[in-house]
Amino acid sequence: MNNSEPRYTAYNLSREMLETPGVVRRFKIDGVREIAEAAKGFSAFFLTGEGSSRIFPAKRAMYQNFSRSNPLWMSTEGSTQAMEYNLDHSAVFGASNSGKTKELLRLFYQLKDHGHTGFFGVTANDGTPLVEVSKKAVVLSCGPEQAVAATKSVMEQALVYHGVFSLIRGEDTGAFEAGLKELADAMEEVLGASLGADKYQGLVEGSMIYFAGRNNGVAEELTLKTNEITRKKSSFLEGTYAVHGIEEVMRAGEALVLVDPFEAEEEKFEECLVTGAGVVPVAISHRETRFPTIRIPKIADEFMPYLQMAAGWSLLLEAGLDLGINLDKPERARKVGNEFSL
Repeated sequence: MNNSEPRYTAYNLSREMLETPGVVRRFKIDGVREIAEAAKGFSAFFLTGEGSSRIFPAKRAMYQNFSRSNPLWMSTEGSTQAMEYNLDHSAVFGASNSGKTKELLRLFYQLKDHGHTGFFGVTANDGTPLVEVSKKAVVLSCGPEQAVAATKSVMEQALVYHGVFSLIRGEDTGAFEAGLKELADAMEEVLGASLGADKYQGLVEGSMIYFAGRNNGVAEELTLKTNEITRKKSSFLEGTYAVHGIEEVMRAGEALVLVDPFEAEEEKFEECLVTGAGVVPVAISHRETRFPTIRIPKIADEFMPYLQMAAGWSLLLEAGLDLGINLDKPERARKVGNEFSL
């Protein structure tokens, strides 16, 4: 993307993507210290929300958590199903860009009515119902988004959880802040890079776009963004699910995006999906793979998912622009998917 070319500056979506490195650079861990202290007394942590406000923020946090030598008890689920759970011993974090998401607010009002003492909101908008009902809330610095597809807010929501759990685990805040600077610089490089048409042509021509990758929120979030940006059908194939039967219904010419593919499984993916099913692959990785690859810098492991996401954004944006889509005006999707009202 180039922030001086009309091809990109014409849309709120691309402008907000390009603002994200600045959001990362400005993020301060001190801004989440109060909420981390309030949550410390709980034995478990539950992360909820809907759509983009849950997928990447919650699952990236869980992936990092379970990679640690001292993992916390952490889980995630949508807010409506969470109303059926016993959350008495869990600190509950709920993210909503708008602060008005119906499912999340129903859950939080239920927690309030039951006398729960630790439910915390994360939102881009102050003075909203989520801020009012939460025991404590973090208001993002990124500001409101104009595009329907959430981008910069998703990244900052993830950074809030990243900072909160780093503090709860007692990790080095200096290393966290240094990692943010490295991430912001690398993200500017990734978002500013030009993608050859060979990287995104499969997404333009394919009737279906599959995403394969770890269950860390990246591939799944990009699956959702595919619907909003390219208006094509998409499916998330977690881990190595893609070679466990779904190849039976894949069709030649459909697209497959592999996010940081498992190196030991690349040969099988190529055999079953590319040679066998005829899908058109592209990979996002810090290393060369068997497939056409969008290369990204190698930075600290805990920050790599953010960078993979940025590369995925660029891929989808180029495909959407090539398809002639008005990126800011979907036909049916709304900025607030299911708005709360009293």
